[in-house]
Amino acid sequence: MNIVVIGGGPAGRTAAIEASEIGEDVILIEKDKIGGTCLNEGCMVVCGLNDVARFLTDAKNFSDLGIVAKDYEISFDQITHGIKKIIDKIREVLEVETKEVDVKIVYGDAKPEDNEVVVDGREYEYDKLIISTGSKPFIPPTIEGAQNAIIYKDILKLTKIPDEMVIIGGGVMAAEFAGIFSALGSKVDVLCDYNFLMMLDDDIKKHVVENFLDDVSIHENITVKRIHEAGVSTDRGEFEGLALLAAGMVPNSEIVDGIVDTGRRGEIIVNKRMETSHRGIYAAGDVTGGIGTTPVARMEGVVAARNACGISQEIDYRFIPHAISLYQDIGFISFGNSGEKDKDENKEDEETKKVVEGFIPGSAGPGSFWGVLDGKTGLTKTAVNIETGEIKKLFSVSPSARTTMAYMSFLLRDSYKTQDFDDFLETHPSTDAVYKLMRYFAKFL
Repeated sequence: MNIVVIGGGPAGRTAAIEASEIGEDVILIEKDKIGGTCLNEGCMVVCGLNDVARFLTDAKNFSDLGIVAKDYEISFDQITHGIKKIIDKIREVLEVETKEVDVKIVYGDAKPEDNEVVVDGREYEYDKLIISTGSKPFIPPTIEGAQNAIIYKDILKLTKIPDEMVIIGGGVMAAEFAGIFSALGSKVDVLCDYNFLMMLDDDIKKHVVENFLDDVSIHENITVKRIHEAGVSTDRGEFEGLALLAAGMVPNSEIVDGIVDTGRRGEIIVNKRMETSHRGIYAAGDVTGGIGTTPVARMEGVVAARNACGISQEIDYRFIPHAISLYQDIGFISFGNSGEKDKDENKEDEETKKVVEGFIPGSAGPGSFWGVLDGKTGLTKTAVNIETGEIKKLFSVSPSARTTMAYMSFLLRDSYKTQDFDDFLETHPSTDAVYKLMRYFAKFL
């Protein structure tokens, strides 16, 4: 069977590898570079910049403590050069890995048609097609002069650290770039049309803002009217600085217009088997408009590939781990889409009465030891059903939060409850405070 995958990002590359390992003939079509947004313009760029930002924050803290002398200059040119060099190396590895499992990679613009995809005039027939074309930055149509702003794709094109930066957006991307450029020395304003980091618990958000974004000015419920070369005009006045639009993403689904059904924002509509409205065509990753993280894209790619190959499997969106990269990681789990909601309001009220919240400051350990003196060791918070031990909410701010959320997601998917952590054994020293809260609540059962 011939399978064609369009898009070489996390969803498409994973789908191609999965289908090839099952034994099908696979062609992966990529418009530009293997690795997609995550590797080439997004997550890995944030990782590279954030490592430098964390170093600078540590240097300042150690200087304030009299441990080291703060005497250095930042070369932003060398930072961006180094990030590009590392990304190139990672991309080479991904390309080799993909080809080693007999996936044929074709570069060029893909145009899907019935039973074939045309790339620069050449036709590639398929029995099954998987669309994984990702997403692009959302440009609010209500903002005049949006072309004067940069987007995440432009970060590595900067030649110097801006003296002032105005970030438009209130989500993960806005927070991460705010933390990075503030640490690099920019004066940063964040403009949110609603609330900042709405996905976080109020206590966690307050801790994050006060401890890791304390040099950033955050303006909520503000309306951006116009972006000009020197700054941004809003309903609360002018903000000077380089404007960065970080207002979310929209799917890259234009190539399948009229072929499959799409939603209001252009997302390709799929079922739990990642099947589109067109028989034999599947979609995975950001183009479906769902949870825009690389691990979810990979998971969707695997499900799409298996179903395309005749192996029935449904996607499972329960307990998805997330993280925000600041000086310390902010980890949390999405508890949505975990099953049918109980429509009995009285039963829901009774359930709510059984839920108890608890939080604990972060532990001193790798990455947080020197934060003890100023209280910046992190914070972990959970909510559990005190009668059943079922975990209802989970947030963690710590150097190990990103890893912690991964194993917690795995355990929650396997129906683990607080009492199952009574014999949990951590690696010492550890900054993971989640197990402490789990063991604490286990004593009530």
